[in-house]
Amino acid sequence: MSEIIVPRQFRGPPVTANGGYICGVLSNAVGGRGSAMLRSGVPLDTPVTLTPSEDGGVVLTNAEGQPLGSAKPAADDAIPMPPAPPSVEDAKRYAAASRFAQKSLHRGCFSCCIEREDGEGLGVHVGQIEGAEPGVCAGTWTPHANFANADGTIPDEITWAALDCSGSMAWWMKTDTPVGLLGTMAGEVLVKPRAGETYVVVAWADKVEGRKHFAGVALFDADGKVMARSGQIWIGRPPGAPPYQLPPVTATA
Repeated sequence: MSEIIVPRQFRGPPVTANGGYICGVLSNAVGGRGSAMLRSGVPLDTPVTLTPSEDGGVVLTNAEGQPLGSAKPAADDAIPMPPAPPSVEDAKRYAAASRFAQKSLHRGCFSCCIEREDGEGLGVHVGQIEGAEPGVCAGTWTPHANFANADGTIPDEITWAALDCSGSMAWWMKTDTPVGLLGTMAGEVLVKPRAGETYVVVAWADKVEGRKHFAGVALFDADGKVMARSGQIWIGRPPGAPPYQLPPVTATA
């Protein structure tokens, strides 16, 4: 049993942790190649408890014992193989043309908010790849030195956060409709990214099962080598839910 605290810097929604970041934390606890399920928002700046489970996984609970999330080692079919990436320059062009280069998918989010300062948030966003199927998107990520270990590599939970929101963006590009919240994320970091190097992010919308929207997001180096990959399940809003609206502008400090 161990206690963890997610600092406010790593928020997704205004008062809870970024989904990709906490999935990375949970997967680190099962060896790094994990499948994490989110059950409730993980509070910020508040102790939560990580406990081993009988099936070889871990469970995250709050002070009242409510399950917030869990993780187990990922099955092979939970992490899809990605399509070939574009070049770094093409990926930059696709991202610059994206709607998410003008307005963040989630204001204040550690992963995707473009209004946060460089080195304080990641600002990862993707745009449709020319000539590809709708919902196959690309962008770039250059990890800031603020996030690096002493040897210049990036901790896995930061890389997981960089892979988070682009799966939702891919679905929006495919359907012109948001899909809701991250429910499950399975992934692995094959080679740790390094601060200051530019990587290509490729995201693709896959299939739908009821309210479950499946997506994949992968990270490549400039030579096209896979650095990290993930499979995601986004939970669509229930029928009759009110129209989606971006949250109001809030302070990012």
